[in-house]
This record gives sequence, structure tokens and C-alpha cells, in this order.
Amino acid sequence: MKKIYLCLLTCLVWLMGNPMQQMIAYAEPSKEPEISAQAAILMDVASDRVLFAKNADQPMKVASLTKIMTAIIAIEKGELDQLVRVSPKAVGIEGSSIYLKAGDQVPLRTLLYGLMLRSGNDAAMAIAEHIGGSVEGFVYLMNEKATYLGLKNTHFMNPHGLDKPNHYSSAHDLAILTSYALKNPVFREIVKTKVIALPWPGETWRHKFYNKNKLLRMYSYADGVKTGFTKQAGRTLVTSATKNGQQLVAVTLNDPNDWLDSTKMFEYGFRSYQLVTPLHKGQVIVRKMKDKKPLELVAGEDFRYPLTADEKKHKRFQIQPIISYPLQLVDKENISVGSARIYLNDQLLGSVPLLVKRSTESTFFSKWKQILFSWMVQGDKS
Repeated sequence: MKKIYLCLLTCLVWLMGNPMQQMIAYAEPSKEPEISAQAAILMDVASDRVLFAKNADQPMKVASLTKIMTAIIAIEKGELDQLVRVSPKAVGIEGSSIYLKAGDQVPLRTLLYGLMLRSGNDAAMAIAEHIGGSVEGFVYLMNEKATYLGLKNTHFMNPHGLDKPNHYSSAHDLAILTSYALKNPVFREIVKTKVIALPWPGETWRHKFYNKNKLLRMYSYADGVKTGFTKQAGRTLVTSATKNGQQLVAVTLNDPNDWLDSTKMFEYGFRSYQLVTPLHKGQVIVRKMKDKKPLELVAGEDFRYPLTADEKKHKRFQIQPIISYPLQLVDKENISVGSARIYLNDQLLGSVPLLVKRSTESTFFSKWKQILFSWMVQGDKS
């Protein structure tokens, strides 16, 4: 009996010492998580469907989560192996640093790891001056990108996130931005890195960057993204996690319990929603005729969407092809001629490109026509 009590006591102590396990232990199948963040959101990356939200559209200070935008712009516009010359202005910035020196020439790739793993404000400034020509030029690119992505409650004033009037975003906007960025393989690789050793200018040794994102070590499904803190913003965090092929993004703003709250949201999302694929890449949507020959219009990519168990019971998907390019002008395959819109119970979920494919049926019959024609010609000759 004593052994049983001792075993139970050991398990209890372990649970008390492991808040992540506590959360998993008491979670209920459909109950939304209770979190302490002032604002938060949980979003599915494949579809951008919001699975949980709390004050998600409230504009707030976001601290170093700003660097998610800085990173994706640098990745898209810069050359990763190009050397970046560090200016005195970049070195003089306050806050988190990777200890750059004026005159250093550092590969953009190294600066990006310093930016996202160590939250280097000096790295943010060096990147901004290199990509934008000036900090002001880079901030223009940041706000231009925010407009392109439809971020309605976001405005940037600097590339690092230090508190400044008129510098803000929302949990929802940050989730949209991060979902977009995670579709870039370079960004995805950087933010999931726990530690990396990279060459350092003027030194024979390699500089090690350890990721400040503790969730990468605390939660087995975590694979990104960025931490943040200022006195005005409080603790801010964007994290991502992938389980069974489903990737989710969690955002918490001004949250003293950010690690635990993010894990609660992930467990809720993975438990309550399951990805379904109503449309597969290459699936025939509609068949058309061109010059008396059949063409197949197919889905250009998979479309995946998360559903609850109850939604799966009553789901009714509809696919609507929208042809916006004249088929008579099509002269080769894999040309996008429109989109396929996906509806669930008459509600629009999203769309995928509609591509042209030659009908396999056409190829089959055309070969037989050629054979029959050759026989007829030979018969006439004889």
C-alpha cells in the first residue's frame, strides 16, 4: 500500500512541476482555453481560419514581434550570402543586441539568425539600411507589405519594435503575417532553429546563437517563431506548432503566462479541429471543348481546411469554377485560366488556381484516330 501511495505522490509532484502536462491533463474536448493575455489568437496556417480569439483586432504595442516583418522582407528582397556593412547608426541602437561593430561586414543570413533567434536590434537596423537604403526606406516597405497582406490594424515606425508612438499591430494581423511568412522555406528554417553556429567577421571561431523561444524546448510540436518584450508592450509572443501535418500559429500580447497560454491554445486547436482536403492538386474541376478537343481544368494545388467533429458530420462542400481567361487563347498546359472557389454549406472558404490540362481521354482517342486514318490511307493505296 505504501508503494502505491508513493507512486501516486510522485505522479502528483511531477504534474505540479510540469505546467504543460497540467494543461493537457485537464483539457476538455471542446472547451476554449482560459488565458491571461490581453489579446490572443490561434490560426490554422493552411487556411488562415481563426480557431480561437480574444481581443484579436485590438491595436497594441508588439515589441520585437515587429521583426517577423523585418525578416520576411529581407528574405524576399535580399541575397542571403551578400555581405552587409554595419553602420555606426546600427551599432548605437538600444536594447537586445548581437554586438555588431561599426564597419563589420556580415552575411545577411547571419544577421537574420541574429535577428530572429537573439532579437538583435542592431541586426534589425543593419538589415533595414541594407535592404531599404535607409531605415525610413525600409519602414516604407514594411507598411507597404502590411497593406498588401491586408493588415488593417498595423502600422510600423521602425524595424525592431522598440516602443514608439504610432507603432502597433494586432494579434490577428500578426497571425496573418506569420502564416504568410511560414510559407517561405528560408523563414521557416530560421525560426525553428534552436541553436546555430555561424562564421563571425574577423574571427576564426564561429558565433553561436541560442533561440530565446523556450517553447521550442518545452513543447514537442513547436517549430517557431518570435519572442518580444518592452515595458510598454509587456511580454509578447508568436509561436507555431505542427502536429500530424497541421500547422497552427498562436499569438499572445501583454501576457505574463505566454508559454503556458500558447500551449493551451495549441492543444485546444489540435484536439478540436482536424484538417480535411476537399480539393486535391490535379483534381478535375470541369471539362471544356476547344477546337473540338476536350480540355480539363484542374486544381493547381491542394485546398485544406480545419473542421470540428460536428462540422465534419454536416459538411457539404461545393466547388465553383471561375474562368477568367479565354480558353481559345490557351496554347499550352499548366496555364492559370481562373480559380476554383471552395464553399462549405454555401460559405466561401477560399480558392485555388484553375489550370489547363490536356484531356487524357483526348490523347487516347486521338491516337486511335491516327491509327484508323493510317489504315484507311494504306487501304486506299492498295
